Amino acid sequence: MKFSQGQTVVHPHHGPSTVIEITTRPVRGIPMTYLRLQVQGSALEIGVPLDRADDVGLRPLLDDEQRARLLAVLGGPGEAQEAAWSRRYKATQDRLRVGDLLVTAGVVRDLTRRLHAHGLSLGERDQLREARALLVAEASVALALPHEEAEHRLDEAILGRVATAS
Repeated sequence: MKFSQGQTVVHPHHGPSTVIEITTRPVRGIPMTYLRLQVQGSALEIGVPLDRADDVGLRPLLDDEQRARLLAVLGGPGEAQEAAWSRRYKATQDRLRVGDLLVTAGVVRDLTRRLHAHGLSLGERDQLREARALLVAEASVALALPHEEAEHRLDEAILGRVATAS
């Protein structure tokens, strides 16, 4: 992937970010090129070595095909879940560590449905809040929608109807 100043990219763990600078600086005497990213909606800045951008998981915003796949995941069947919340929590953490948008979407789908059907433990609510924030932030930027409208569309896709805020 080619990068340019002002470009919007997606960091798998921080969400949509803007390339604010491409710099070269010495690391142990060897010149290294870095991307300096500003995470949208926060004051967080991240430095990513250019030659590790793919390994980190930097990617462009969703295109039309990826949006369709995302909606299919959100509206699709959920994964089988453990009965014990502690095992569910660990399994969810493992899924979120992958950093893949579609895996994160599956987590948001499963936790949202469980929240509405059975409720969630405090830890699972935290997981849902963090995973959902990444998904909504990217959807909002990719679709040029206000944050609230992106949340509304996400809930419609997951629950198949307009959901009320929890």
